[in-house]
This record gives sequence, C-alpha cells and structure tokens, in this order.
Amino acid sequence: MDIKYYIQKAFQKVLSQPIVRSSKISNKSAVWNDCLIIDSEIDDYTYVSDHTNIYYAKIGKFCSIASYCLIGGASHPIEYVSTSPVFLEGRNALKTHFANIPYKPYKETFIGNDVWIGAKCCIKGGVTIGDGAVIGMGSVLLKDVGAYEIWAGNPAHFIRKRFDDETISKLLEMKWWKLSKEDIAVIADNFNTPSLLLIKIDGEESG
Repeated sequence: MDIKYYIQKAFQKVLSQPIVRSSKISNKSAVWNDCLIIDSEIDDYTYVSDHTNIYYAKIGKFCSIASYCLIGGASHPIEYVSTSPVFLEGRNALKTHFANIPYKPYKETFIGNDVWIGAKCCIKGGVTIGDGAVIGMGSVLLKDVGAYEIWAGNPAHFIRKRFDDETISKLLEMKWWKLSKEDIAVIADNFNTPSLLLIKIDGEESG
C-alpha cells in the first residue's frame, strides 16, 4: 500500500471542496467541487457544477448550472479617472489606498427557476434571468433575459423562445416549481410534453 498516494488523495479531496461564504444553500441542492459561492442564495433542487464561481446572486429552484461558469462578480468604475480599486473605499487585493472614493462594486444577480446555464458562461453582475430560460455554453451575458428565452453567443443575444407565448404564459401562471414534491411526483411523467402537463393540471383543477 502506497501511504503517500492515499495522503495526497486525501489532501486533494479537502482542497477541492467548495468554498461557501455568507451564503444560504438549500440542503436539497448540490454544489460540486472547486466552486466558490459568495454572498448568494441557492434554492431547492438546483445544482452547481465544478469550478463555478458565484457572487451576490439569488438562484431559484431546479436550475442547472454547468462547469466553469462565472456568475456576478465585481465591476470597476469606468467613468472615474482610474478603474483601479486602490482609489476606492473598502478592501482590495493590493492592500493599498491612495483614496477612499465611495463605490459599490457588486450588483445582485437574479436567476429564476428551472434555468439552464451551459458550461463556461460569464453572467454579468446585476443581470436578471427569467424562469425557464436557457443560456448556451460559452456565452457572455450582459443583458436581462426573459422567461423561457434561449440566449447564446459573445455577447449573448436572443435566439428564440422555448415554447409559444400561450404555453409560456400558462407555465408561468402554473409555477410548478412551487408545488410540493408530492404534487410534482403526480405530474412528473408529463414533463416531456408541455401540452400534456397543462392538460393534466387543468383536469385536476376542474375535478
């Protein structure tokens, strides 16, 4: 038995654990190794894949966030003479201050429910992504995204809607992600076809 090998593996496992600071993470969610979560909230049944950094974000239920994403993060004052933090109030990595000019570097990012964010996406701080939206892998998102819209590219742009407007309206009214897990289990077999799901819901409500 190679003791050194097992010690090294143990250290690697400890070092790769996600770092979570000042955040609220649901015990029904999953955050994979080598993630950094700062001042954020992650709701039920959402997973965050490895090597993803999230700053000052509120993320809803049933979201799928792939690997190597950056969500939120600090901005710099491009309207000031310098963009360097050494002229701004608060702590900075350089541990130097020539001035303490007021500036808020973080804007809260809002990600709705059932949102899918592909690998290696960069989401600008302060952006809002609506329920059911999809952000294609490698996208650089600088603008708000509407519910059930698909965006992709650098910079990301609108591609199309996932469903027709009537279906989207009914899904948003239904808010299935707010149902109990028992109620979701009853209708889960219909999740592959939106029209069947809506018929199922209408039938139960009328019954």
